[in-house]
Amino acid sequence: MADVTKKYTYDYLIVGAGLFGSVFAHEAKKKGKKCLIVDRRNHTGGNTFCENIEGINVHKYGAHIFHTNDKKIWDYVNQFVPFNRYTNSPVANFKGKLYNLPFNMNTFYQMWGTKTPNEAKAKIDEQVQEFGTDRPMNLEEQAINLVGKDIYEKLIKGYTEKQWGRKATELPAFIIKRLPLRFTYDNNYFNDKYQGIPEGGYNLLTEGLLEGIEVRLGIDYLQDRESFDSLAEKVVYTGNIDEFFNCQFGQLDYRTLRFENETHEMENYQGNAVINYTEYEIPYTRIIEHKHFEFGKQKKTVITKEFSSEWENGAEPYYPVNNDKNNELYKKYKALADADDKYIFGGRLAEYKYYDMHQVIGAALKKSESI
Repeated sequence: MADVTKKYTYDYLIVGAGLFGSVFAHEAKKKGKKCLIVDRRNHTGGNTFCENIEGINVHKYGAHIFHTNDKKIWDYVNQFVPFNRYTNSPVANFKGKLYNLPFNMNTFYQMWGTKTPNEAKAKIDEQVQEFGTDRPMNLEEQAINLVGKDIYEKLIKGYTEKQWGRKATELPAFIIKRLPLRFTYDNNYFNDKYQGIPEGGYNLLTEGLLEGIEVRLGIDYLQDRESFDSLAEKVVYTGNIDEFFNCQFGQLDYRTLRFENETHEMENYQGNAVINYTEYEIPYTRIIEHKHFEFGKQKKTVITKEFSSEWENGAEPYYPVNNDKNNELYKKYKALADADDKYIFGGRLAEYKYYDMHQVIGAALKKSESI
């Protein structure tokens, strides 16, 4: 329990300079609270950090495309940096043939030559009738029930197996309970009203959030926790919740990512920011060409090949594996977290929950309202 009689140097120690920690710190400062942020990395911004290569803002930890239906959150981020009009329209490459994503009338035309919604629906229904099952027991059966065999085998199966490191027949059906089918010629991946990329990169958003707030980088809070805890009345923790409690019930599982950057002496490598490679034989899941996020005109270009793998100690944890086993384990850690009011847990790792950027910001704003 927090010692209310002690005089602390800070009101809040915030562990992690990502979106959750930065938004919380900004809101706390507005309310007159004194904050210290520490982060084990040598930069702020968490996974939104951009590295400048050849004048291009390279998304160091994978593509981050901001999208939301919440005008309050859209206005919130735009107060720090204007967002451009980038629209995410990825393309899938299956054995050299290109298909538009998400699954829409362009995709169906490329797949079968269908030209009307009724023709496309009839083709999907025909394949579901032939290859589907009444009681789908795994991801493969569930996906075929939703989109038919052709789309599943060319655009889902290989990509999903690379992403999860397991055969689709070994993955639970709930992972893919709903696959959106869009019977219009619309390649906009997101349905959200607001979408874009910060003009000049995400680092400008982080700088705006952290203006006037003390930040110490290259510091592992867990290595000197007692000393840091003594500095502040409250601690906001955004790291792995199981590590906070010394993994006393066991480790939570994650998927991690590895990135290979290449600089090319050309203005345009692939003509699109995101191209997914959906065949299993190609080891990476997608290629990102970063300059297209900001409509760049640089003479060179930087691409990133993205590889998915099992998480191990020392790797960056990206995606929580929210199966029954891990969710039950997380509940044990959450019970410990709820028992001590000195600590506030927030963000993807501390809550063991997949968050999009707008959701992280919304959660941080909601948490900060309790100050």
